[in-house]
Amino acid sequence: MSPLRPPNRSGLSGSRIKSPHQLIAESGADLEGHGLKRTMGLFQLVCFGIGAVVGTGIFVGLSDSVAKAGPAVALSFVLAAITCVFTAFSFAELGSAIPVSGSSYSFAYATFGERVAFLVGWCLLLEYGVSVSAVAVGWSQYVNELLHSLFGHQLPAALSAGPADGGVINLPAVLVIMMAGTLLVRGIRESAGATAAMAILKIAVLALFCAIAFSAFRHGNLTPFAAHGVGGVTSGASLAFFSYIGFDAVTTAGEEVKNPRRNIPIAIMICIGLVTLLYCAVALAAIGALGPDAVANRPAALSIVVDQVTGSTIGGGIIAFGAVVAIASVVLAVMYGQTRILMAMSRDGLIPRVFERVSPRTSTPVANTWIVVAVFATLAAVASLDVVVNLTTIGALAIMVVVNLAVIMLRRRNPEVRGSFRVPLYPLSPILGVGFCLYVVYGTGWATWLEFAVFLAVGATVYACYGRKRSRLAAGATKS
Repeated sequence: MSPLRPPNRSGLSGSRIKSPHQLIAESGADLEGHGLKRTMGLFQLVCFGIGAVVGTGIFVGLSDSVAKAGPAVALSFVLAAITCVFTAFSFAELGSAIPVSGSSYSFAYATFGERVAFLVGWCLLLEYGVSVSAVAVGWSQYVNELLHSLFGHQLPAALSAGPADGGVINLPAVLVIMMAGTLLVRGIRESAGATAAMAILKIAVLALFCAIAFSAFRHGNLTPFAAHGVGGVTSGASLAFFSYIGFDAVTTAGEEVKNPRRNIPIAIMICIGLVTLLYCAVALAAIGALGPDAVANRPAALSIVVDQVTGSTIGGGIIAFGAVVAIASVVLAVMYGQTRILMAMSRDGLIPRVFERVSPRTSTPVANTWIVVAVFATLAAVASLDVVVNLTTIGALAIMVVVNLAVIMLRRRNPEVRGSFRVPLYPLSPILGVGFCLYVVYGTGWATWLEFAVFLAVGATVYACYGRKRSRLAAGATKS
């Protein structure tokens, strides 16, 4: 008897559902060279999560959030964090119950079915893939700031910005994506080690920034605290949310983590807690030192703050170096997550099989990684950071809504599937998670809603024309 469920068992418009048991069985089977090795411990996993989160959002995006919320940007970070915390609970429960590489894609497959799962995977191209390009663009800005601090010169605009920003090609953005790809194909042990080292360094640099900026802190710079009102805090939260994107990448490592049912939930909670404290401290320190007007709309704001407080470019150069390392680690961690999502979708037949092939020598998806490098390096070469931030944010929020609802569906449909972590205050917690996500979506504006609707429509078309016809779940059910 086949372990596959019939395509129409769910009752959700005939959507095909893959059971959690099958997902776990498939991920554990080392068939056709598709198996991954469990080499990451808890410390490496926490560093991986911090590596995926702390980067462009705080080093570059802080200035945009301050422009919307003023000193109340700290509340914007807290609102974004609360949104993440409720969803983090849901990710933790699902990640411990279904510890596979597909993350939210696999969770959706087990609860809402194949069609929704494909659209979640499609949205993950925004959260992971497109954000890699945006992060790389932010990296380029700090490379120029570092070069200016060290040598008094910067790369010419033609080679450090895309056409939308007055240049020709963003060469540093392309290079950082290629370097990350090279490290990823060498093996997860090497990638995890590099990510851990970079995570420790970036926390140390941000702590140094806080120490310098708080030495010049003036309470008057925080008044009026909420000059732009509740609307400003909400708009700021929509932008600040970009600073948290990537924490769910922890669950994409489900097949390469030791004791995933225990370590994944713990890593998620530690990551969210540390990042929130760090962001609030950095925001208050920066504004308290120079005031909101000096921080708003300044891409390399942290280096500028340190330069003005110390009266020297040396401190700003140190911060710029930290930003270069921090943002590079985000590129590495997020690209890792993207390749694992594509691997999971390829296993299911929804995208070409080339994405699931794992090298027997390095135990990494080599072809998958280089395809991701080629596509997103091209986008980073010509894209503007501002263009993709809101679209990436709404894509991530849509995924988080699905994940919160998936917890409810999993408990209803598969109550026997239990991990080491259970969402507290169930079902209030996932419901609040959905509510906060929709509230932050509201702050992105109608233009972003329209862009996202078009993006989803394209994804639905791709699924109907390719994925649905080639689904291995449907083929297996037909054979049974």
